[in-house]
Amino acid sequence: MKPTKAARLTSLPADTAQVVIVTGEGWRTTHATLETYDRVGDDWRPALSPLPARIGADGFSDRHVEGVPTTPTGVYAIGPTVYGIAADPGVRHPYHRVAVDDWWNAEPESPHYNSFQRSAEPLGGQSEALWREDPAYTHFAVITYNMPPTVPVPHAGSGIFLHEFSHAGGNPTAGCVSLSHEHLVTVLTWLDPGAAPHIVLSPAEHLDRY
Repeated sequence: MKPTKAARLTSLPADTAQVVIVTGEGWRTTHATLETYDRVGDDWRPALSPLPARIGADGFSDRHVEGVPTTPTGVYAIGPTVYGIAADPGVRHPYHRVAVDDWWNAEPESPHYNSFQRSAEPLGGQSEALWREDPAYTHFAVITYNMPPTVPVPHAGSGIFLHEFSHAGGNPTAGCVSLSHEHLVTVLTWLDPGAAPHIVLSPAEHLDRY
């Protein structure tokens, strides 16, 4: 039997028992396939059917920078909190319902760069007013690119999420991974924080790097 994509990965943390793999054909594509796997004993088994996804308007990049619409390659944890403008759809992670004055800080010189913040005043740079990003942020999980446990690097990029399409038929993103509403809810409710879920982002032909 041919090993699954997840079984071929060599850089997942030892405690990871769920993995999301997002691959596309080549560096410049904006179309991707999202696959999900559960670890059962020593084996990795597909969890959900493969799902069509969209990524950054400029495709994948090994050197993502703030303001450039590429999706950063690599292996990242799923953040500890799931967010959304709408009510909790039944996720297993803690859920924060987004309200007015909830921001994602994209100001590279800020000590709070690349983190969730509450502020009555606009934050600098390209910081996002989360409550205004409807339908994209109906629900979203955080992909911990350029975030703790590593120290965020100024200008290396912020706000990489797994979120809903901004347009019904799907569209390229500013660097995030997006799915249809139905597919997104299916993935978010499958994710289990107890399984230390991680996500792998890569052109298909380079997945063996991870």
